[in-house]
Amino acid sequence: MARCGEKPGRRRCGVLGLLCTSVFLLAPIPAEAFEVAGGVSVGGIQIGAKPQLAVTPQGAIAWAIGDAFLFAVHDLLSILPVTHERGIGVHNQTSVVLGYSTESARFSMGPSLSVYSIIACNSASLCGRVVGLSPGGHVHASWYLAGPFGISVSGSVSWVGGRSLVLRDGVAAMVVAGPVLRWATR
Repeated sequence: MARCGEKPGRRRCGVLGLLCTSVFLLAPIPAEAFEVAGGVSVGGIQIGAKPQLAVTPQGAIAWAIGDAFLFAVHDLLSILPVTHERGIGVHNQTSVVLGYSTESARFSMGPSLSVYSIIACNSASLCGRVVGLSPGGHVHASWYLAGPFGISVSGSVSWVGGRSLVLRDGVAAMVVAGPVLRWATR
């Protein structure tokens, strides 16, 4: 039997490829509902010995899976204002989550990946900039109180890798809360 790369089999493979492409293009594809949400939260991030203030713009896009379940990609960009002479810190976390959604609430959780450049302190005198990439986990809840307007609470834990005198335990934990606005198509 001739294979697709050989001359006698090329025509057969071309016809088979065209047939498969036609089936995918002509098959009915159900319209899926999706939702976009964004907001700004304020809270704290615990990295090292001292908690720090975090101002966190956030955004998410979610797709409905059935009636009440959802799949979402959630991004939080935490900005840690200047609290030390070494400057501001940035902690960006992207999560891929599964969740449960109703008309007035949403709860989701899943793994995350963080990119960070932050100032962390182990004691009052030992502080330094910590830069890296780390895996973690993310939990998010939103309650919509007046149509598309609501409040959201997010919590996450990241496992900061590498050896550091500043971060001995290697864990960063964050909790932020604030207003959220969603836009949905059904």
